Amino acid sequence: MAPEEVLDIFREADALLEGHFILSSGRRSPVFLQKALVFSQPKISEKLCAALAEQIREKFGEITVVTGPAVGGIIPGYEMARQLGARAMFAERNEDDVLIYKRGFEFNDDDRILLMEDIVTTGKSFRETVEALKSHPGELVGGGCIIDRSNGQADVGTTLISLAAVDFPDYAPNDLPPELAALEPVKPGSRRKF
Repeated sequence: MAPEEVLDIFREADALLEGHFILSSGRRSPVFLQKALVFSQPKISEKLCAALAEQIREKFGEITVVTGPAVGGIIPGYEMARQLGARAMFAERNEDDVLIYKRGFEFNDDDRILLMEDIVTTGKSFRETVEALKSHPGELVGGGCIIDRSNGQADVGTTLISLAAVDFPDYAPNDLPPELAALEPVKPGSRRKF
């Protein structure tokens, strides 16, 4: 699947928004990917993850566990696990805002682990999940995401395969281009900060 096809799927789901958005990182962008509208549709989730699963198998071989951070990694992680015939798990934040594994999730010494996210922007949640995995057995073989909006620039702490790597602009809040500064900012994401 070509990157433009992936973006077309987001457009058709009314999930590629244009305006002035406050990203989870606090940075500002004229483009926001409202991935919940895409992943709320099982057939679309299946189609995207099936296309990415082909690349994952080719690059990493057998995967026994697919994991990711809650909330963004749960649905694509589950669907990727289904595509790969693997177990699905997720890390979630504790009272100190640190990603950990709860709910009885256990890793085995021989597990080959894929970290899965929906969208990568700065790679922060990805890196935090890599850190959470360090206290568990198994081997992290790499990661996957549907859209890498850093266009391969984000440090995610492992090898990353994306279905679409894009270069949407983003800016520091105090360094906005005039056309973006003229618009009222909207915070459509899920993180509480910013």
